[in-house]
Amino acid sequence: MELPQHGRYDYSPIVERPDYSWPDGKRLAFFFAVNIEHFAFGEGRGHTPTAPGAEPDQRNYAWRDYGLRVGIWRIFEMMDELGIPACHLLNTTVFDHAPQIVEKCMARGDTFIGHGRTNSEAQGDYDEAGEAALIQEATDLIQKHTGKHPGGWMGPWISESLTTPDLLKEAGYSFIMDWPCDDQPFWMRTRSGPLLSVPYPIEVNDSPAMLNRRHTPQEFAQMAIDQFEQMLKDSEKQPLVCGLSTHTFVVGQPFRLPYLRQALEHIVNHPDADKVWFTNPAAIAEHAANLAPNIVPGDPRA
Repeated sequence: MELPQHGRYDYSPIVERPDYSWPDGKRLAFFFAVNIEHFAFGEGRGHTPTAPGAEPDQRNYAWRDYGLRVGIWRIFEMMDELGIPACHLLNTTVFDHAPQIVEKCMARGDTFIGHGRTNSEAQGDYDEAGEAALIQEATDLIQKHTGKHPGGWMGPWISESLTTPDLLKEAGYSFIMDWPCDDQPFWMRTRSGPLLSVPYPIEVNDSPAMLNRRHTPQEFAQMAIDQFEQMLKDSEKQPLVCGLSTHTFVVGQPFRLPYLRQALEHIVNHPDADKVWFTNPAAIAEHAANLAPNIVPGDPRA
């Protein structure tokens, strides 16, 4: 039986791949991701911790806006105290709506990942021309406000069309984070050349864990710790990428934040933290792209 295939990459069992290390011989690359999302009032898609209300549904809109008004600032305080770098998956409407947030990210030296214009839309809902325009508009705004191309992209709602990787490659992107199928970077095929995939956590992610699967904050913290511990052990065999994904309106709630802090304190103060590269997806992509030929799966130089 022939199943439909995407044609973007070939099967590659992790146990059969060449070994390599991250900078300075580190074995586990860890990144902390903060989704900074902005939503339309009274229309479009939106997260909710309860049942959606009738539009304009000001209750759920305001809950999401809490993340930008309060939650992100509590997360910044925690990151500053723990000395943790972050990558921010940023909706570009935040540039005008909450410029102080962007100023703080840049002052910290954090990195940005393209994350569309707003999470009130999903790029997979557009035709090819509309999606290309969405990507270009978001990219141009990030370049305008930060002075550099983001390099990496994760779609709002992790949404893609059949041509998304092609459009991203053509818009100057070097890596994508929409395909949670591996613990290592790998090369994908597009109609305009290779595009690197960098792992992004879809399970150790506060939104699906606590809003969809109804895990408690304590359970989410334990998930993050268990994920880190197991991947640190597994990284003795292969270099791995361990990410922790958060949203300002989820872990930024006061009753959840202490448990996120516990998980991050466990990670940064771990006895084997010297084996961990505390980094960001852009640096991971750059390192993987500069490895010798035939090391990263799907290497176009093979």
